Amino acid sequence: MSATTPRRIWLCADDYGMSPGVNRAIRELIEQKRLNATSVMVVGAAIDRAEIDGLLQAVAGNPNCAIGLHATLTAPFAPLTLHFRPLDGGQFLPLGRLLRASLLRRLDPEIVHAELLAQIAAFRQMFGRAPDYIDGHQHVQLFPQIRDAFLAAVKEAAPNAWVRQCGRSLPLSERLGNPKALLLDTLSDTFRKRAVHEGIAFNTGFAGAYDMVRGRDFADAMTEFLSGLPDGGLVMCHPGYVDEILIGLDNVTHQREREFAYLSSDGFPRLLADSNVTLDRP
Repeated sequence: MSATTPRRIWLCADDYGMSPGVNRAIRELIEQKRLNATSVMVVGAAIDRAEIDGLLQAVAGNPNCAIGLHATLTAPFAPLTLHFRPLDGGQFLPLGRLLRASLLRRLDPEIVHAELLAQIAAFRQMFGRAPDYIDGHQHVQLFPQIRDAFLAAVKEAAPNAWVRQCGRSLPLSERLGNPKALLLDTLSDTFRKRAVHEGIAFNTGFAGAYDMVRGRDFADAMTEFLSGLPDGGLVMCHPGYVDEILIGLDNVTHQREREFAYLSSDGFPRLLADSNVTLDRP
């Protein structure tokens, strides 16, 4: 790639289907061509026919935009399969408990595999095709035991889809200041090796992990995310309008509105141009 050729990246809005306000914000950004990917939660609270048709209509006007599956295995959402275990009050385990169970190898990969196949099948039913890519809500696709079930489900039910790895293309000295991102780097190393073994494609680089609960200036965050991201890399984001459904489901609320405000502002395309980055499909 020459010095003047723009880097083509994925800018992916997670959580389509979580709430009507999240959905509306994502659709507006797709229509403005400020996103080129969104990940759909088929177990979300706002994924009826109208929300699906609205997304398809938005993407029809933005041919660079991909639609993926946001595989979900954590509370407060519930499984599609009848026999999924372990559960907590009929819902998936909270993130911390699921991670501990996976690290201690207390999950049943066959049960996880069946749930992931069901979510891929639900996506097919909703959109009439397989997802362009598959990632994981709260990065569950990277967890021990889950990652093998995840890759097996992708290979079986969506063989042309690529998957999200969450490792950064930065020197170690620049990665140590963000413990969450460093954990994702470590988990992604094994995930990438397994994906290569299975012949499944994945994004070249990753950015977007920060403390959304405490929040930060998203313009500064996006500048940092784009710095050093390779061609074919992916930045995740979580834009949305706050509504009662979102408040009842997630502890990340008003930071979503701050992300939306920046991505829809005149400053964002200026940053892309200054960074020599384009949202043309990688």
